[in-house]
Amino acid sequence: MADTHTATPDAVALNRIAYAQDGYFTVRQAREHGFSPQLLAHHVRSGRYERTRRGLYRLRDYPGSSHEEVRAAWLAFGPDRAVVSHESALELHGLSDVLPNTTHLLVSRSDRGLNSPPGTTLHTTKTGVGRSEVVVREGMRVTAPSRSIIDSAAAGTAPEQIEMAVRQALEQGLVTRRSLLARARRRGGRVTELIERAVRRPGHEIRHTGGVSGRARSTSS
Repeated sequence: MADTHTATPDAVALNRIAYAQDGYFTVRQAREHGFSPQLLAHHVRSGRYERTRRGLYRLRDYPGSSHEEVRAAWLAFGPDRAVVSHESALELHGLSDVLPNTTHLLVSRSDRGLNSPPGTTLHTTKTGVGRSEVVVREGMRVTAPSRSIIDSAAAGTAPEQIEMAVRQALEQGLVTRRSLLARARRRGGRVTELIERAVRRPGHEIRHTGGVSGRARSTSS
């Protein structure tokens, strides 16, 4: 990481970070590369950068991408605090046909009082997210397929979308029946019923190992 006390602005290094983040960079990243708030403001006035929301900037005229809103929300909340989750994670994994109308982020219960970026739904967890439950997709921290499916089922994503996600995840080898059913049974109730029904669909019969497997609302887990 760059020295947080760098005196000379390193625009090349900052641009390199932005290029890997759909053109976005945070105030913290800019500061680590020698950009003071005053210098950032100068570049905004000159048209080099644009301020998209509090604490987040973007290279002006950088080409858009299909997931840039998700990335912007994740960066704005704090990539060290948030994990892309629920339907947003399903979309990044290419599971189901969900089209989230909000960006879903999973955060620690202790961070629930922080302001959420516009267009974002925060979900909280008391136990945190284990290392095995997080993968990296397009440079973002995202809940792993099995947790994404279970979280979405618990939050109210349409059953047919959950069943599609289960089928696709099984076919692609992203989950196993055993692990998905075990996770569903820890949630209990409707989630268990939905996942058990999904893995019993034709072509997904439960063998010795067990099975796998909207719009989400703010939930806790």
